[in-house]
Amino acid sequence: MSKETPCIAVCIIDPTTALCLGCGRTLPEISGWFRMESTERLDIMAQLDARMMEAGLAPSSTYAPRKKSATS
Repeated sequence: MSKETPCIAVCIIDPTTALCLGCGRTLPEISGWFRMESTERLDIMAQLDARMMEAGLAPSSTYAPRKKSATS
């Protein structure tokens, strides 16, 4: 996945919050993502964890792969 997308390929829209459970975006954000300017995408991405937590959902960073340290 691109560095300018929060998609983690867990595409399920929560019926209560209308947020994707994988990334925290709304359907309009997902469908228009690649038509947005880079700055708009980055602004949205900066808000996703807080948006998910406010909605009572696990933030997308919970599922993001962790980088291995040099000692692992």
